[in-house]
Amino acid sequence: MTGAGPQALPGSPDLSGQVALVTGAATGLGRRFALTLAAAGATVAVAGRRPEPLEELAAQIAAAGGAAVVTPLDVRDAGAIETCLDTLASGAGLPSILLNNAGIPDARRAHRMPLELVDAVLETNLRGPWLLATGLAARLIAADRGGRIVNISSMSAYHYAGEGAALYAVTKAAVARMTEVLAVEWAARGINVNAIAPGAFASEMMEGMLERMGDITQGFPRRRLGDPARLDSTLLYLVSPASDHVTGTVVKVDDGQYHR
Repeated sequence: MTGAGPQALPGSPDLSGQVALVTGAATGLGRRFALTLAAAGATVAVAGRRPEPLEELAAQIAAAGGAAVVTPLDVRDAGAIETCLDTLASGAGLPSILLNNAGIPDARRAHRMPLELVDAVLETNLRGPWLLATGLAARLIAADRGGRIVNISSMSAYHYAGEGAALYAVTKAAVARMTEVLAVEWAARGINVNAIAPGAFASEMMEGMLERMGDITQGFPRRRLGDPARLDSTLLYLVSPASDHVTGTVVKVDDGQYHR
């Protein structure tokens, strides 16, 4: 793929002929992930709730010589998830790659969260990824095919300093554990399940955090936010044949920002 957007990295896998479903693709890291997979040759189903930025993303991918399918999807809607997977299977093709990226912050103290926000965070960050992973796996197993599932966790799963994102941290810890157990369950089926736990990266969600908290980078050893491009190589590794023996692993990519 040439033109605007990421260029294929040297040694990148050739994903031609594969369909990759990316949730939360309209903005932020999800948009970068979609562009990166398209640059490697995959047909990317760009999924999200907002059609206009998805159309713009698909046009950008097409202009660069790639292929994209706009896939409206609210991951809180179980029926919509089933429809999404069935529509892709009968159209662009059954995805062999799933990137569970959709997520929302809570940005509230735990004791001040209304029930509606609790439900929204749990359903978007955990229930939706679970239903997508299990729904796709069921179809891959029925078709006797393997696949790659990459979940987006967070360094907040391992480090929380009371900054008003407790439930978000809980859901991302659950995503990390979900990655491990599903990898074991589906290992014999040729479905690899891994996760990426980004630290503080420049994104739409991070902009909201910076507005609330100010410049958090002064507390980091390298005093900078992560560049989303620095996640490309990890993502491509986890969907490539080179990681065939890697499953149930959470890769921390945080520039040394957080404690271990």
